[in-house]
Amino acid sequence: MTGSRVLTNSRPRTVGLSLILILCGSWMIAAMAQLSIPIGPVPISGQTLGVFLVAIALGPVHGMLAVITYLAQGIAGLPVFAGGMAGAAVLMGPTGGYLIGFIAAAWIAGQISARRLNHKPTASAALLVLATASVYLLGAARLSTFVGGENVISIGVTPFLFGDVLKAGIAVLAAPMISLTKNT
Repeated sequence: MTGSRVLTNSRPRTVGLSLILILCGSWMIAAMAQLSIPIGPVPISGQTLGVFLVAIALGPVHGMLAVITYLAQGIAGLPVFAGGMAGAAVLMGPTGGYLIGFIAAAWIAGQISARRLNHKPTASAALLVLATASVYLLGAARLSTFVGGENVISIGVTPFLFGDVLKAGIAVLAAPMISLTKNT
């Protein structure tokens, strides 16, 4: 059945393998989320790095599906969010916008492998800056309803800039080694 296969590195990927990779990607993000430092309403965590690595490895579609699966697991009550948090209330809280922003970030970061930019650090870094900006945009918008618009940059963006530059750098360095796909 040609409709149920996606080419990856010249080998067919079955739907079953795709589902396994998406599930494993969601678990990778969940594991990275547990690397968390509570600093206020939004913790510093490894989630963004997890999203970048999974999206680069799996491509934009499967990376985005891994994030959606991760979010669904958290909504269902599995303690996958930063600090072992779970439940739909997390998405309705101060960090909800950042979590939703990971969907767009995965699509953008996945373009690194989809466009075969894995060995082009400048292009990869530019895409990761855009991916990070999408997380900040949605995250800060949601957070502002809790801390006010005048405080959102100092609480929801500035404390994360250094760490996110570091995470993007790690993802750029890892990109040539981790891509499992060329067209998803």
